[in-house]
Formats: sequence, structure tokens, C-alpha cells
Amino acid sequence: MTMNRTSRVPGVPTLPQGEQIARYPTYLEAQRAVDHLSDKEFPVQHVTIVGTDLQMVERVTGRLSYPRVALAGLASGAWFGLFVGVLLSLFASPEDTVLPILPAIAIGAAFGILFSVISYALTGGKRDFTSSSQIVASQYALLCASEHAHQARGLLGEIGGTVGGLGGARPAPVGAPSHPPVAPHPPQDVPPQPGEPVYPPQQPPTVPPQPPAGPQS
Repeated sequence: MTMNRTSRVPGVPTLPQGEQIARYPTYLEAQRAVDHLSDKEFPVQHVTIVGTDLQMVERVTGRLSYPRVALAGLASGAWFGLFVGVLLSLFASPEDTVLPILPAIAIGAAFGILFSVISYALTGGKRDFTSSSQIVASQYALLCASEHAHQARGLLGEIGGTVGGLGGARPAPVGAPSHPPVAPHPPQDVPPQPGEPVYPPQQPPTVPPQPPAGPQS
């Protein structure tokens, strides 16, 4: 199965192919659906998870200040110094095995604080916060090869997934008018707006003249 899966992955970026068999709001639900198909011995190498409406989300985790920057530089520098000290201790004599570690940690912490404070000062206060970024999709669609799409929909129906075919035009509701209503003629005393049709002025209905009444006898 690994060789078949590897052969399906294109060498260049291409759009996925197949019918949409389900759509889920989170990746965990889409992953659960594929796992369910795998448990049912469905050939999952024909299924693709596609995230749609991608958005870059940056979550602010805290505020930056000189003490916080110095503390972070101290921690990172100390870890680097510990690593260098352990390497030096491998080439030291058995009596001085621990001796290179402590100075290496101290020197690494000092340089870590120095470099972190200088780097933060060079930003000029333009970014006084820490954050983490990730790409998040609004929805996750499951695509499947056409010859296996019907079977996949049937299996996903067992877990109550959002199953459906390719999106198409929705039918009009019953009782809806087949043609849009025609707008009435605008009154004549209001000038037509740009783009509106101009209608001829409506003449009042003409009343035929009545014959004069004869003399009464």
C-alpha cells in the first residue's frame, strides 16, 4: 500500500482530482472519517483531504519587554553552552570531566542575553509582542476517485458524516415566482436615475363632450 500511495503523489504541485464525498469543519473530523474508511478496509489511497478557504492566523502569545527578552536569551544561551560543554568534556581528562561544563553554560548564557537584548533594541519597538502563526482552513473536503466514491459515501454514512456529491445549483423553492417582479413606473415628477429606463409621460384619460341639454317643456 505504501508503494501505491507513493506513486499517487505527483512530482509537481497539481490540483487534486476526484469527487467530493464529504465536507467537515475541522481537520480532526476529516481525519476521523478517513480512519473510519481505513477500518472498513476501504482503499484509502484513493482519498484526498483538501483544505479550502485557507487563512493565515497569527495568535499573539504575550508582550515583549527587556526583562522577558533577556530571560529568553539566558535560557537559549545556557542550553547552547551546555551542549558545547558536554562536547568539550568528552575530550577532557577523567578528573576534569565536569569542569568545562559549568564555564560553558555561564559563557553561553551571557552571550545569549547580550545578543537577545541587542536584537530587541534594533527593532525600535516596532514589534513588542510574541506570536505563533499557522495556516488554517475553514473547511476540509474529502475527495475520492470516481470509481470508489459511491462506496465511500455509504461507509461515511455510518458515522453520520456530512456526505454529499459535487456542489450544484440549488433548486428554487416551491411557489417561488419564475420571473422577477417588474418594477412599477416611477412617478413623473421624480427625475429618472442614471441607468433607469425612461417611460413616456402618461396622458390623462380623455372624456368625450356631452351634448347640450334641450329646453324643458
